[in-house]
Amino acid sequence: MKRRHFILSSMMAGAALGINACKPKGQGLEEDSKSDVANKFDLEEITVQDLQNKMTEGELTSEQITQLYIDRIKKVDQVMTKAVVELNPDALMIAQELDKERKEGKVRGPLHGIPVLIKDNINTGDKMITSAGSLAFISHKASGDAFIISQLREAGMVLLGKTNLSEWANFRSTNSSSGWSGRGGQTRNPYVLDRTPCGSSSGSAVAVSANLAPLAIGTETDGSIVCPSGINGIVGIKPTVGAWSRSGIIPISESQDTAGPMARTVKDAALLLRALVGKDDADEATNKQPDNFGIYLNFDEFALEGSRIGYLKQVSAFDTRVSAIMDEVVQTLKDKGADVIEVETDDELKQLGQHEWTVLQCEFKDGINKYLAAHPGLPYKTLTDLIEFNKKNATKEMPWFGQEIFELCDQTNGLEDEKYKESIKKCKELSQTKGIDKLIDKYKLDALMAPTNGSAWVIDFVNGDNFKGGSSQLAAVSGYPSVTVPAGDIKGLPIGVSFFGKAWTESRLIQLSYAYELASKKRIVPAFKTSLLDEA
Repeated sequence: MKRRHFILSSMMAGAALGINACKPKGQGLEEDSKSDVANKFDLEEITVQDLQNKMTEGELTSEQITQLYIDRIKKVDQVMTKAVVELNPDALMIAQELDKERKEGKVRGPLHGIPVLIKDNINTGDKMITSAGSLAFISHKASGDAFIISQLREAGMVLLGKTNLSEWANFRSTNSSSGWSGRGGQTRNPYVLDRTPCGSSSGSAVAVSANLAPLAIGTETDGSIVCPSGINGIVGIKPTVGAWSRSGIIPISESQDTAGPMARTVKDAALLLRALVGKDDADEATNKQPDNFGIYLNFDEFALEGSRIGYLKQVSAFDTRVSAIMDEVVQTLKDKGADVIEVETDDELKQLGQHEWTVLQCEFKDGINKYLAAHPGLPYKTLTDLIEFNKKNATKEMPWFGQEIFELCDQTNGLEDEKYKESIKKCKELSQTKGIDKLIDKYKLDALMAPTNGSAWVIDFVNGDNFKGGSSQLAAVSGYPSVTVPAGDIKGLPIGVSFFGKAWTESRLIQLSYAYELASKKRIVPAFKTSLLDEA
């Protein structure tokens, strides 16, 4: 049975998954004119610091910046990429208030007045919908903000809108198309529009890559931040589980879920990561933060000197072109003074996928039922109710793929399932004690490294995703942090490299990733091509 890529992106080999080549809306535009429309933008590739400088110097206000991004979303995204499902009707008002604060001498921090987009499975206590992409939640307005959204507002950011995602964070069907949801339709890769954006944080990644916003927030269970970040040529950070609160986010897995920042540069992603770290009584995992935990930002171009990085070379074996890109990564790291050591995981780790699959099924049933119970305004009480909704609305909700995962989850006994109790222990043992911890301790490493993704496949609604390989699983199952950075491309389709390590080592990973990013400069601006077939 095929399973979603973020469940099974095995360290040993990529799990086969799949998407369709139906032409994107707006294809009537000539290729050159479409590219011109997409790339003629005053804020293209601008950084958070650049935006702050413009506001400080009076060149632009937060309101003007916000309006520029709104205009771009309407001009580019609504025609081509379909990353944003809803604009915040209060965005300009929020920006105006923040501009007023700035004039009065109050600047809350480095993110004051900066627009941000968030994934549509994160609660906002405002006029916007929180749907997880499902028509079942198409009228669901949460009664309050998720914890991280409250912090986002406190940091002075402008909540610009919500982004599309793989429906139910890619946990409904074994045959789904990443970036498709009943609410938002199909999000498309801005490099080549008939290609996948990966998922499940598809819209967040595409929005940042396509310069629809400087920052976005995604969520990950296994690969859902790092894969779309890698495939869309941006930086994504999956924090240690517990670094960011999960309360108010539609769940899959208590043991693996986390939200995280997505940006075009390591520095921008790190600024957002630091701003939303905090302990939340509603999320027990945040109480595991070390007393001295914080994101220490030291953007040093020489951070790689004297570092030791373990390269999981076998992970790139799924594609010789990816292996060649990784050879370049290794050489860049060595040129900057790093010692790169090839390392391998134990054969026992091949069992990790089956145990993770059991854990996710049981935790999803428990988590979604708890979310429904916490939102009595919704007409559904259990996962069974959602399954029935999908059946009754199959024409709109399941035109391309079904809900096999939902049905499998519903058959479990949740957290009381004996298989779950066995598998959750095995997952932590294999991914932590016999996985990341063992490798880092044995070789005295600062971090591990592997390719984030293969090249983006053609969208295929009939057969589903065609995922070839990736490296998200160890960091995902262990609950440890990872950072993906652009590393190269195959025919213009981005490939990322992931750096990951022990729990609570985000600061060190950011240092290493920043130094690599500065040395390699592999981020490329999307071309908005219709198809590679046109060139052929």
